[in-house]
Formats: sequence, structure tokens, C-alpha cells
Amino acid sequence: MGMIENLEQLIASGRDGSTVRFALASRYAAEGQLDRALEHAQVAVTLDPDYSAAWKLLGRVLADSGRAGEAAEAYRRGIDVAERRGDQQAAKEMRVFLKRLARASGGPGSDNNN
Repeated sequence: MGMIENLEQLIASGRDGSTVRFALASRYAAEGQLDRALEHAQVAVTLDPDYSAAWKLLGRVLADSGRAGEAAEAYRRGIDVAERRGDQQAAKEMRVFLKRLARASGGPGSDNNN
């Protein structure tokens, strides 16, 4: 049985949680199953709104799905969480991803508008 099946089985058996959902979202994203990854990343941040790594993953999956506006919002929320929790590395990474999104869309914060 593969990792995805093991994680899905944990959820089915009632041992659900933000870390299980995060791991499952990560696995689905790695396999290119973005809809499934998105579903589990959203549940992860719902179960634990202070899980900065889950916000970062949610932002990435949204961005990879072509949903830049939603990705930017996820990164902004994740930055707030990470800063509040003292997770400066996660906040820094999400700021970089947010700037890349803005640059790609030509929006505020992009090099084209500075």
C-alpha cells in the first residue's frame, strides 16, 4: 500500500488531523493531482488555522492551479500566521512566492509597477 492510501486510511479510520491532511496534500501535489491536493490543503488550514506550512502549501497548490488571486490571499494569511508564531523562514518564503505571483500577473508589487 502506498503513502497516499495509508494517509487516506488514517482519515477513514477517524485519525484525521491537520498534519495528516498536510501530508496527503503534499503527496497529491507531488503527483500532479492538484484538485485532490487543494481539497486536503484547505482542510489542513481549516483544522489548524495557525499551521503556516499548510498555508504555504495551499498557496502553492492554488498558484499551480492558475488561481493566482486565491494563492496570494493564502500566502498573505500564511505570512500573518508565520509572523505571529515567530516562524520567520516560512514568512520569508511566502513573501518571495507572493512577489513572484505579483510579478507574473503584473500586479501591485511587481517590478513593472515599482
